[in-house]
Amino acid sequence: MTHVIVLGATGSVGKAVAEILAIHPEEFVVEGLVANKSNQALWELGQRLGARWIGLTDENACDPITGRLNGPEVVRGMPEILDHITDSPHSKVVGAMSGFSGLVPTLVAIEKGHDILLANKETMVAAGDLVRSYAAASGSQIIPVDSEHSAIFQCLAQDQPVRRLILTCSGGPFRGRTQTELKSVSIAEALNHPKWSMGKKISIDSATLMNKGLELIEAHQLFGVSYEQIDVVIHPQSIVHSMVEYMDGATLAQLGQPDMRVPVQVAFSWPQRWPLPTLPLDWSSLNLTFEKPDEKTFPALALARDVGRLGGMMPAIFNAANEVAVQAFLQQRIPYLGIVQTVEATLEKMQHNEPITTLDTVLHADRWGREMANLVITQRF
Repeated sequence: MTHVIVLGATGSVGKAVAEILAIHPEEFVVEGLVANKSNQALWELGQRLGARWIGLTDENACDPITGRLNGPEVVRGMPEILDHITDSPHSKVVGAMSGFSGLVPTLVAIEKGHDILLANKETMVAAGDLVRSYAAASGSQIIPVDSEHSAIFQCLAQDQPVRRLILTCSGGPFRGRTQTELKSVSIAEALNHPKWSMGKKISIDSATLMNKGLELIEAHQLFGVSYEQIDVVIHPQSIVHSMVEYMDGATLAQLGQPDMRVPVQVAFSWPQRWPLPTLPLDWSSLNLTFEKPDEKTFPALALARDVGRLGGMMPAIFNAANEVAVQAFLQQRIPYLGIVQTVEATLEKMQHNEPITTLDTVLHADRWGREMANLVITQRF
């Protein structure tokens, strides 16, 4: 049986993971489940899945469930969670924590030699070189869970040289709008994704197309292709999840309903394909369209590509500034267009780029990016 640890167990990806674990209970032993502060939800999930331990990164959130009987061990705070990850038998660790917070536990799991089922794109954006070096040293396998990167992973099974990777993008809730129309959009509008039900951070990132920019950098790190070989196309139906074009012009695509359970299960079962009750495609009614992204209205894509090419600390700063800006937008401190403006202004203030060779370097870059982004917001908005 496969031992499993889920980082971010109560989020949207975590819920899809829980469904897969429940569908195939004979395949898994649930070692641990981790969340931030959703204590009751995590306790109930731990009981339902028979988890050996559950951990909350917010120590104060542990108080209401500590000492309960007939349930999993309650682990308090990140240091103890990291100890439990290290002490667990070889496991598949689902990295689904939100944002930069997922980096350290993912690196600890890789050092231990656990295999990583990665849904946390910020880990690869901020510290992709470091993650890959850790994995090479420990033998840890990294399998993507994001639907787009899972699609590419599946299409790359031929192990042949590729010409291009094509990431698909729904276009988010503001596809087709102009910069003028975007000046006064509300938080509710930005959160209203047309295809996927996700957390607030990733929903806002999808509205700005920042999410696709992060995925572009992640694809470079995961699959080892140049930025010139990665394209993005808008595909509003979200049926084609991404494509791989080979050197002879043949293009392989992975298609399916928008359902996070599919890439989650692929990550667990690969190279096998387990049965999963899903809604089949009605091929006779499909009308699939593709278009170029409007990078003038949505500049996050071009910005991400430039940052990726610069490398070093810049992607970590890019990610940090975006996390700060998204939170500021959700707190009504900046307008929607101020998100990318904040990220651009933060990057412009960085004068000494360095390669990411240690955890301390990436943590320093993240701190600097957050401090500078907050300063930009204070000065400009």
